[in-house]
Amino acid sequence: MSYLSHTDPQIADIIEKERQRQVGGLELIASENLVSRAVLEAMGSIMTNKYAEGYPGKRYYGGCEFHDMAENLARDRAKQLFGAEHANVQPHSGTQANMAVYFSVMKCGDPLMSMSLSQGGHLSHGSPVSFSGTFYTVSQYGVDLKTETLDYGVVAEMARKVRPKVIVCGASAYPRIIDFKAFQEIADDVGAVCMADIAHIAGLCATGFHPSPVGTVDFTTSTTHKTLRGPRGGFILCNNDRAAATDKAIFPGMQGGPLMHTIAAKAVCFKEALSPSFADYQRQIVKNAKAMAEVLSSEGLRVVSGGTDNHLILLDLSAQHITGLEAEVALGKAGITVNKNTIPNETRSPFVTSGLRVGTPAVTSRGMKEENMRQIGHWIASIVKDIKNEAVIGKIRTDVEAMATRYPLYPE
Repeated sequence: MSYLSHTDPQIADIIEKERQRQVGGLELIASENLVSRAVLEAMGSIMTNKYAEGYPGKRYYGGCEFHDMAENLARDRAKQLFGAEHANVQPHSGTQANMAVYFSVMKCGDPLMSMSLSQGGHLSHGSPVSFSGTFYTVSQYGVDLKTETLDYGVVAEMARKVRPKVIVCGASAYPRIIDFKAFQEIADDVGAVCMADIAHIAGLCATGFHPSPVGTVDFTTSTTHKTLRGPRGGFILCNNDRAAATDKAIFPGMQGGPLMHTIAAKAVCFKEALSPSFADYQRQIVKNAKAMAEVLSSEGLRVVSGGTDNHLILLDLSAQHITGLEAEVALGKAGITVNKNTIPNETRSPFVTSGLRVGTPAVTSRGMKEENMRQIGHWIASIVKDIKNEAVIGKIRTDVEAMATRYPLYPE
């Protein structure tokens, strides 16, 4: 950071403060992870200097030969990793990947069916505050309020009534296995297109720790920055018969020049995910989440759906008579970063909530194992059960920092 420190010491200081926060704290945001040094280098490279509108071999600017090589590598590696026929790696985010799929098969006003935000879905799946809820006529399914898991019979019944053009499956706060084959069968039954958004579980799907939708559903979208441990960005996977419409929806349909430094970093991320050690990492993510869920439950906290099958845990804090926001703030004081989250049967605003979402990808990247998760689970429980006890929070903050500093951001 020598150049930045000289040119803009204020920004350099902010970045250093953020580095210290990450080094000395525990990142338990389910949608976050820690990229490798190689990904950081690609992101900060001179690839950012180039405009590369279009696609490899068909750019609107000269001088793109090396950018073509990088994008082709990213596409080929994504296809190899997931066993897909076609990949588009240009979406700037998961939301824009979803938008492109919608644009490729729907017109404004068409019926869209998806999972409710309050019960585990995502804003881009049809929330009224999102473009997806504005452009399309949205019907939303949720979970069974007793089991807090998906009831595919209810989803099928809704689909027969709604006759949607697109059915979206996948979630941002659902701790259980999703049956993508069941969703595609429901879509086929009503003549709909099925899109699986695996942004949260892409790493698990790529390594067999969650069933993959690729080759089963019509479209798969994802981000690269969650369990895939790559840069912030999105991508789309589909069969060759849908490739042209998908690519056209991204460019020129909704994006201009792709972020070539990010695409280079995506290529690095996909290469890392193809290594045998990446499967070991994904296995540990799930083991860590299960270990933490067991401790939280043993401490008397209610784990939504009774446990987890993936990288995240959803907690219902109603019995503790505190909000998700209050818990998020208190845990943050102790150096434990989580996010407030809505839960099934939610009665509070999304800005307040009755729940917490906790995830294990980032701490697992630092090399932490089940024993660490059990300790972290005890710390979380101690704080949420005595949320105003500043002495407890202060003591845990010291213990958190001691644990965190034993596990560097970039284990050798």
